[in-house]
Amino acid sequence: MSSPQPNIPLELRPDHPEPAHPSRKTLIWETVVSAGLIGVGLAMAVGAVDISAEAGYGGVGANFLPWVVAITLMACGAVLLWHARTGGYRNMEEVPGDESPDWTAYVWVSAGLLLNAALIERIGFVLSCALAYVLAAQGLRRAFGQRHDTWLVDILSGVAIAAPVFWLFTKFLAINLPGLTNTGWI
Repeated sequence: MSSPQPNIPLELRPDHPEPAHPSRKTLIWETVVSAGLIGVGLAMAVGAVDISAEAGYGGVGANFLPWVVAITLMACGAVLLWHARTGGYRNMEEVPGDESPDWTAYVWVSAGLLLNAALIERIGFVLSCALAYVLAAQGLRRAFGQRHDTWLVDILSGVAIAAPVFWLFTKFLAINLPGLTNTGWI
């Protein structure tokens, strides 16, 4: 058993590394991101006010989940804002290498989201969500320098994720999602 450390502040102990001090520019951006997250939570709360609170399936109204998300976003934003204003986000690892954004990955992921929104009514929930998954996975693989010849695996994974979600929502929760056919199974 080791002897206890004398009353030396943690940051001055020789066995404790000195914490990194973020730059002023980093602190400003962290504050902006935190405030933005609080703003998104407030916007969701404003939108949730207009949603009916009438209890539905399971005893909760349609506005329950938007309120949970809005409150969670505002709470996370408040914690991040506190961190940003008291020395920066804690325990963030420095990313080695180029700090510029990976625009190729951004385009791949954005294309997946936009195509999902544009095609969901035409090709159905399962195929449009699988397409979004494939494009996002390909973009992220490219961003991390991984192999990106995994199209078939990504397609099968996307369908394997989207199909059970579709069936859960349409068959068990009776929520209408756009399907490719009128059978309700795809």
